[in-house]
Amino acid sequence: MGSVGLLYVGAILFLNGCMLLGWVDGKSAIPLNIFVGVLQVITPTYLIFTANGDAAQILGASGLYLFGFTYLYVAFNLWNDFDGTGLGFFSLFVAVCAVVYALISFNNKDYAFGVIWLYWAYLWLLFFYLLGRKRDGLGRYTGAVAAIQGWVTGAIPAFLLLTGRWADLNNTTVAIVLAIFGVVVFGGLYAMTRRTAAAAA
Repeated sequence: MGSVGLLYVGAILFLNGCMLLGWVDGKSAIPLNIFVGVLQVITPTYLIFTANGDAAQILGASGLYLFGFTYLYVAFNLWNDFDGTGLGFFSLFVAVCAVVYALISFNNKDYAFGVIWLYWAYLWLLFFYLLGRKRDGLGRYTGAVAAIQGWVTGAIPAFLLLTGRWADLNNTTVAIVLAIFGVVVFGGLYAMTRRTAAAAA
């Protein structure tokens, strides 16, 4: 994924997470979803047309559409007050594809981005349960996961890539740190939100 595109994936995940947490009005999130969605559709289209048949470049560009179509879908839903079921089941498709991209990354020894793709698979699976299966109780948890992932999988790796620092890091170590962070933080958040919901009930 292009470093610039990854930066704005971070921005929109953070914004949409804040929206699910109730900190941002849904309508006010529409413009950035459109901006990033269009960016994540135009960019891979350009990369594919200029790839000259390079299978690796085409494969790398193909995953960007999953993000672009998601954000445009979110924008249309918010704009028109559509039911979220369609977006929820599309999110299940994205989650499955993200697992495949993770396996490809692991096979290519890009362990850090393999774990990052698994982060995204988990997040989109949460979107499926929240929207496709109407598990409204997951709303705040999904928002918190999205907001955190905006920084951990988007903004921070993007800045490291843009400044050339990513190449200085040990790929395996980064992958292990990310895996531990994800299990501890997202597991802890889930337990905390469950306790809060039980107390409220």
